[in-house]
Amino acid sequence: MSLSDQLQKHWHRADAVSILLLPLSLIYWLAIVTRRWAYDVGIFKTHRFPVPVVVVGNLTVGGTGKTPFVIALTEQLIRLGWRPGVVSRGYRGELSQATMVPPDGTPGHFGDEPVLISQKTGLPVVVARKRAEGVKRLLQESVDIVVSDDGL
Repeated sequence: MSLSDQLQKHWHRADAVSILLLPLSLIYWLAIVTRRWAYDVGIFKTHRFPVPVVVVGNLTVGGTGKTPFVIALTEQLIRLGWRPGVVSRGYRGELSQATMVPPDGTPGHFGDEPVLISQKTGLPVVVARKRAEGVKRLLQESVDIVVSDDGL
């Protein structure tokens, strides 16, 4: 049984494991409240864009199907008449500024997932450490909706 399965088993029961997890949940709650406060008072900045931004993400790292979902989602958006673009952080990529993935882009330079998305969809895909910069770059490509791959 995976750790996730074990934690879910104890989630709604008041047993020893759930009691031991209580301090961790309080620490997590404090972190969330502090983060929300930082946004409210302007320490962290929010960005507003003239197009919708759809964030595809999961709290689990790797192997949960986010990238195939992004590909399927963008294909569906095209069928519905949208002009999507994709922004990615480019895991393992080596770029320091928002950069468009070219058709012959290499995974070593841009990251595996952005190159795969670019090759499978033919859509504009931007790799950017700061997603807001990536969205700004995509807006230059006349997209009318942005999908953020692994945006959480």
